[in-house]
Amino acid sequence: MGGIIWLASYPKSGNTWMRAFLHNLLTNAKKPVEPNFLDTFTLGNKAAGWYQPYAGGKPLDQLTTEDLSKYRRQVHRDFTRSSTDSVFVKTHCYLGADDFGVPLITMEYTAGAIYIVRNPLDVCLSMTHHFGCSVDEAIDYLEFVRNSMGGGDGESIMEPVSTWSIHVESWTGQPNPRLIAVRYEDMLDQPLVAFGNVCRFLGLQPPHERMERAIKFSSFEMLRKLEEQKGFKERSENAQRFFREGRKEQWRGKLDEAQIGRVVAAHRAQMARFDYIPAGY
Repeated sequence: MGGIIWLASYPKSGNTWMRAFLHNLLTNAKKPVEPNFLDTFTLGNKAAGWYQPYAGGKPLDQLTTEDLSKYRRQVHRDFTRSSTDSVFVKTHCYLGADDFGVPLITMEYTAGAIYIVRNPLDVCLSMTHHFGCSVDEAIDYLEFVRNSMGGGDGESIMEPVSTWSIHVESWTGQPNPRLIAVRYEDMLDQPLVAFGNVCRFLGLQPPHERMERAIKFSSFEMLRKLEEQKGFKERSENAQRFFREGRKEQWRGKLDEAQIGRVVAAHRAQMARFDYIPAGY
């Protein structure tokens, strides 16, 4: 039995990209791993099937938030039992407790965490495509304390997300040797440095050729090409594709001054920590 290494992020911040890199690297893939196979390597905290053994015959789409709270610790224990080594688990939960006071992340079974953070100005723009909403609606989403993802469909359970600022601060606000925070923008600009830091955090020293191959196989261009060829089951029904552009600062020219001001005003403290505040704001 190993421990859980959480792959945590606010939605639309690069979690799938990190999953693809780790999958290609740790399996030493000789050809790019198709996005549809990512869940064969990384577990999903949102996957409702893990709750089936504890549901007492109740349909998964009828599980209440109290049910989820009651069974969460057992499910996280089961994650660790799925492998003799540490297991990677994707989550969009903020690091806190649910309405019943039960931790959303069970520390007893946690070995560490990789947190991916992205400029909220780009996050809200990416959300407009994924959720089929307006920019202003996406900005509202980033400010909504009771935000959640998933649930009610029998395939996913609800993950409390909260606001962008609460999410980021909950995971990264205090020094923690068991956590590494990685900026999406650094994954773009300095992939060898950013992903190299992740490898060192995990205690890995992959050969340079293997590292470069994993970065190439998980590049945004490669993932978009694979999605075009094979599709991607995690694509939202509101979006034409999951891997859309993958660039930084897409918000420039897309968000007006009032919209930029709203985001900065709501999230200034956490944006400042990660050097996300535009000049003049």
